[in-house]
Amino acid sequence: MKIFKQVLLAPLVTALFTLGCTNDENLPPSNEVNPVEIPAAIADGSSRFAFNFLHNLQKNQPAEDNFFVSPLSLHMALGMLLNGAENESAAEIHKVLEMQGVSLEDLNKAYNTLIKDLPVADSRVSLGLANSIWYKNGLNVETSFQNVLKESFQAEITGLPFDDSSKERINKWASDKTNGKIKTVIQTIERDHLMFLLNALYFKADWKARFDPKETIDMPFKLENGSSKTVKMMRIKSAFKVAGGTTFGAVRLPYGNGQFTMTLLLPTAGNTIDAVLSELDAEKWKTIISGNAENNVKVGLPRFTLDYSKKLNETLYQMGIIKAFSNGAQFGKISRSTPMKVDFVKQDAYLAIDEKGTEAAAVTSIGMVPTSTVPQEPTFICDRPFGLIISENTSNTILFMGRIKNPDSK
Repeated sequence: MKIFKQVLLAPLVTALFTLGCTNDENLPPSNEVNPVEIPAAIADGSSRFAFNFLHNLQKNQPAEDNFFVSPLSLHMALGMLLNGAENESAAEIHKVLEMQGVSLEDLNKAYNTLIKDLPVADSRVSLGLANSIWYKNGLNVETSFQNVLKESFQAEITGLPFDDSSKERINKWASDKTNGKIKTVIQTIERDHLMFLLNALYFKADWKARFDPKETIDMPFKLENGSSKTVKMMRIKSAFKVAGGTTFGAVRLPYGNGQFTMTLLLPTAGNTIDAVLSELDAEKWKTIISGNAENNVKVGLPRFTLDYSKKLNETLYQMGIIKAFSNGAQFGKISRSTPMKVDFVKQDAYLAIDEKGTEAAAVTSIGMVPTSTVPQEPTFICDRPFGLIISENTSNTILFMGRIKNPDSK
């Protein structure tokens, strides 16, 4: 099988997820990096999925709003769902995941590789992936479905009465796996809810070249409506890789030992970040991340935090997952005795950027119900709406991506 090493930007317990309770003071002071290797077909498909997700999300997002999501977390949550799907429902999910020509067995192996290898890719980066399945007591969950999720996704599988205490337990799991950054993912457990599938992704890393807090200044940030607001603008001059074209510039800011990177996308004069993101695809992404020489660059980046939550039903419907939300959904591999469909797919995400580094988290939750229910020196100052992508540098898996139009500096 062909294996390749490429960039991934941006997706726990014990060895797998030393994340939530891990801070950078506890990280080993080593320069160890470990390549994350997955088949080329899966890596390329994951990138296509990420940008297809981005483009469809833009259609359902108010034009003036920020957004920040994790393609990796969504892909893995849908991958768990795929293992319970059959026939047309499975075919739609498989296609939307851009895994045409990839067997479910090979896809599950790749998920397992990411779960095991991403957390140890860079000794100076704290990263964790965790999966869990929560089902209502009395639901007959197929043993084969439970086994594949335990083996391939390292998933915790728990039966609960689905009362208020169950909701608190599920939310505590999400909070624990995101270092307390995402405290609530299930607002209510409805009478007809049968199962929740959750993926949690946590990332914390220091910049390889840190911003000096003494260089941070108050600076205007121009909004698209013509007005401006004051933000805390962090500033640095260092050697970074730059790329771009006629409509945007890109600069890549590495973390830790350089295995993970944040790529900033800044539109050129007369262009908008929406137009830039709309034109960005997997092939253009490869161009941005491949073989750029380092240049001395002045970078300005607002210091800000962002909380984001989005129900993704409409986005996924536009991408092609239709049957799974209907009364004709086919999830017999989850339960033969209780036909069910997807009630909702939701993602909650958190992002904090400061002079020291970046902390980001995402939880994707999928709710299931019975099918009877209805459902010069280069200068790169981000002083106007910009995009960002966080990735790892050897597997081409995108962890996080977003559009910042109105940063909330503190």
